[in-house]
Amino acid sequence: MNRGEREAAVRRLLEQGVAPVPPELHGDAVRRGDRLLRQRRLVRRVLWLLACAAVVAFAVWAADARPWVEPPSQTTPPLTGW
Repeated sequence: MNRGEREAAVRRLLEQGVAPVPPELHGDAVRRGDRLLRQRRLVRRVLWLLACAAVVAFAVWAADARPWVEPPSQTTPPLTGW
C-alpha cells in the first residue's frame, strides 16, 4: 500500500462519521472504572498494612534478639605463659 492509497483509506474512514454507541455503555464504563479504583485502593491499603506489620515485627524481633550485640563466648581462652 503506497502513501496515496493509505491517505485515501484514511479519508474514507474519516468521512464515514461516528459509529453509534449504545446508551448503556457510559454507565457500564463508569461502574467498571469505579470498581477498578476501589480494588486498587484496597490492594494499596493492604500492601501498606503488610509493610507496617513487617516493620513492627522486625522492630520487636530486633529489640528482643539484639543482633548488633556480640554473643558471649562459649569457651574460655587458652592459658599461655605459665
